[in-house]
Amino acid sequence: MNQKPVFRTSGVPVSGAMATDKSRRDETRILSPQQWRSGIAAWLGWFFDGLDMHLYTLVATPFVAQLLAVGQRDDQVAYFGSIIQAAFLVGWALGGGLFGRIGDRLGRARALNLTILTYACFTGLSFLAETWWQLLLCRFLAALGIGGEWAVGAALVSETWPRRWRPWIAAGLQSAVNIGVMFAMVAGYILAPLPSRAVFLVGILPALLVLWIRRAVPETEEWLQAKSRVTSRPPGIVDLFHGEVARTTVLVILVCGLSLSGHWAFLYWFPQHLWNHHDLATWSDGDRQRLASVVMILVMVGSIVGNFLAGLIARLVGYRRALFWMFSFYFIVMSGTYAAPHGRLVLIGGLGLLGIAQGAFALFTMYLPPLFPTLLRTTGAGFCYNIGRIAAALGTVFFGLFSRVGDHRLALLYASILFVPAGVIALFLPEAPGGSKEL
Repeated sequence: MNQKPVFRTSGVPVSGAMATDKSRRDETRILSPQQWRSGIAAWLGWFFDGLDMHLYTLVATPFVAQLLAVGQRDDQVAYFGSIIQAAFLVGWALGGGLFGRIGDRLGRARALNLTILTYACFTGLSFLAETWWQLLLCRFLAALGIGGEWAVGAALVSETWPRRWRPWIAAGLQSAVNIGVMFAMVAGYILAPLPSRAVFLVGILPALLVLWIRRAVPETEEWLQAKSRVTSRPPGIVDLFHGEVARTTVLVILVCGLSLSGHWAFLYWFPQHLWNHHDLATWSDGDRQRLASVVMILVMVGSIVGNFLAGLIARLVGYRRALFWMFSFYFIVMSGTYAAPHGRLVLIGGLGLLGIAQGAFALFTMYLPPLFPTLLRTTGAGFCYNIGRIAAALGTVFFGLFSRVGDHRLALLYASILFVPAGVIALFLPEAPGGSKEL
């Protein structure tokens, strides 16, 4: 007996005959309440990720100087500030692996709650830091939750929303991070008259989101089905390096490690470079902080444009080539911006273009999780994406060695080179499951 094909709007593979064009159009029109709730939960989680992760970069120079009881242009400020940021990135990497594993074992919704509570609590506790190592500890622990939320949120949405929507979902989620960063900048602007540590109190707000997620967001059907089929030991991190998955794991680690090192060197050092720019020599700390906030908002607006531009390119040429072209653009603009000293206005213009280049990282959101089996999905995506932050942590400190007092231009110039091998290696990644036609 011929059976009608079954089509689902989740990330579960379609059964039966190949979907017709009409069926695929219908698939993108109909979204269940569960899909909307999962998407909203992931979006808000990523929004607060962006908010919490960038509160430190906004006030790193004045707050670290205060904790060390030295002037803001003292060499110790740049050194210990980069050490704190490195600890944050290491925590982010470890959190991706830790909560990625929890997401595969306990479910996406439960793990999402835990990640949000973790980064909200320890971001708020940063306000109480009295020494540089106390701030380092708080940032490290907050990063565990931020790193874990990326993998869990990405898997949650990739398993519930239609595949053909993935480039736009990725752009939307990454834009949530950018909007969160802009809100952090707005908070920094508003709180500029207060002590620099006050901005960390804003990071407590995400804890309220957990109350809604616990009640409204169910577990994904795909995870429940995969979990029910397991009759022996569930797969673990070691399985990422066995069989056909091993090649994917290694390539993703290389691409993430190289690109995130360059990206985070930029995100950390460009506000410090701007803060100490010679054009601002006579400005007050409050005026500098306001300018840094406005410029970060400009970068984030550019990033939102870049997210959707990257999604469009992925629809046209596939994820791998889209990553290549976006990383190439990142290298060209970043190296051009910092190859020579520029005035304040030229520098700010370059920073706006660099925001657009950051759209490359939106592609990771929906591209990486489906490359791994269901019960290795948050483990694989979290481990590979966030292990790159260990390299980024080392890179932040390493490129800082090229900085001079008040001038981080060479650190930023040399960091830009990392996008070249990242783009080339991206071409060797597997294509998205189902091929580029699924986009």
